[in-house]
Amino acid sequence: MKPVLILASQSPRRKELLSQLGYQFETISADIDESIIDNELPRDYVLRLAIEKASVVAQNQATDSVVLGSDTSVIFEQHILGKPESLEDCCKQLLMLSNNTHQVLTAIAVIKNNNIYSEIISTDVTFKALSIEEIHRYWHTGEPQDKAGSYGIQGIGGQFVKQIKGSYSAVVGLPLYETAKLLAELDYPTPIQDPITIISNGDI
Repeated sequence: MKPVLILASQSPRRKELLSQLGYQFETISADIDESIIDNELPRDYVLRLAIEKASVVAQNQATDSVVLGSDTSVIFEQHILGKPESLEDCCKQLLMLSNNTHQVLTAIAVIKNNNIYSEIISTDVTFKALSIEEIHRYWHTGEPQDKAGSYGIQGIGGQFVKQIKGSYSAVVGLPLYETAKLLAELDYPTPIQDPITIISNGDI
């Protein structure tokens, strides 16, 4: 019997993306402390959180379960931009991103048989110039409040994006290509993948 695939998240966006790949899976929320450690680099931060999310869920599951954790952070000039706490915070963040290019880092971590497999995906996102008035109107839509970096690329905030270099799905929350590839290498292919071909050519 195929082991259970578990998404260590209750994020609607991540659930939708994993479903898009054709997987059948369970979802379990991973309650962890997402505070940044002093002097922690952005890549280390997103990878640590992805691993911690998967680890918290995996410790209560069968050893052969496949547990997927993911974390996404918006980075500007090596600063990690969290969710805005106020309109003022939202304005500060979006004015930094205005007419600039920033990075979105997404880490995925899979735990199976007490082994951890991970990858970090970096995407460059370039914003158009934003006015204070535009930011205020955007804030009052309610969308920025629970979004890292104060915007959602899959929603109203998508109109701010002039250019994207990298994985769109990673910016949303779960990189489709890298997730499918990693899971297939762990004997968990999508319904349309050839497991023999993928495993023989895999990196793991």
